[in-house]
Amino acid sequence: MNIRLEKPEEYREVENLTREAFWNVYRPGCKEHFVLNQYRNNPDFIPELDFVMIEDEKIIGHIMFSKAELVLDDGSHIPSWTFGPISIHPDYQRKGYGLKLLNHSLEKAREHGVGFVCMEGNIDFYKHAGFILASHFGIHYHTEPRESEVPFFLAKELIHDWLHEHGVKEATYCPPKGYFVADEYPNDFDAFDATFPKKEKAFHEGQLPQFCQSCGMKLSRIEDFGTNADGSTNFDYCQYCYKDGQFLQDVTMEGMIEHCAQFINEMNKMMPQPMTIEEYRQMAHTFFPMLKRWKK
Repeated sequence: MNIRLEKPEEYREVENLTREAFWNVYRPGCKEHFVLNQYRNNPDFIPELDFVMIEDEKIIGHIMFSKAELVLDDGSHIPSWTFGPISIHPDYQRKGYGLKLLNHSLEKAREHGVGFVCMEGNIDFYKHAGFILASHFGIHYHTEPRESEVPFFLAKELIHDWLHEHGVKEATYCPPKGYFVADEYPNDFDAFDATFPKKEKAFHEGQLPQFCQSCGMKLSRIEDFGTNADGSTNFDYCQYCYKDGQFLQDVTMEGMIEHCAQFINEMNKMMPQPMTIEEYRQMAHTFFPMLKRWKK
C-alpha cells in the first residue's frame, strides 16, 4: 500500500473512483465526483493535501482537504478546515483502508499547520480517528439551532489547544461553498455525469432525505417519484409533478407555491412546528429558487 499526492493525469480516474464509491449511498446516484471535478479550481482547495491510495498497482482511495471558516459570536471569522469526499473503491471497503488513508492525511494536515477540522459524517466510523461531536467543542452547525447536538457534525483538534489559543469558545461552522456546486448548477452536473459509464440509480432506506425538485415534496417511497419517457423512475421529481418525461403542470414558480400552499394542513401534520399559509409562502420563496426546476 502506498499513499501519495494525486497527479493531474489521474484526475479522471479518481473522479470515476469517487463515483463508484458513493453511487446510491446517500442519494440515488451521487454528486461527489462533480464536487471533486470542480473543486480543483477552487481557491479553498488544498493541493498539498490531495492524496490517493495505491494498492495492487491501482488507485483504490482518495481524499481531499479544503479551507473553511468559523464565525465567532462577535462576527469575526477565523480559518478552519474540512475534508472530503473520502473515497474507497467498493472492492476494498470495510477492510481498514479508509481509516489508514484518513489517519495518514490527518497527520500530513497537522504538519501543514491545520489545527482544527470539522466535517459531516458517520461517527461510528470517524470516532476511530478521534472525531467527536463538534458541539462538544462549542462549534455549531450552520443550519441547526445552537443548542443542537447534530449527530453527523463532527470535529477534531489536530493541534493541541488550537481553539483555546485562537480564543474560540463558541462559533458557527461555515462549510466551503464549493461543496454545493452540483445543486447550484444542476444542468452542468447532469452533462458531466453523462460523460461517465451509465449506472442504474436506486432509492433505498438510509439515504439522505430527497425532495421533489419542482414542488419540494419529501420523497419517502419509490412510489413517490415521477417517471421518465421510457417508464423508468425519475429521481428528481415527484409523481404529481412529472410523468412519462413531462411536467404535469404548465406553471410558474409563484403558481407552484400557491398550488402547494393549499395543502398546508396536510404538511403541518408532518411538521414539528405548524405553519400558517403566510409562513409557508415566506419559507417557499427561500426554498423554491434552490430547486432544479426553478433554477435561473
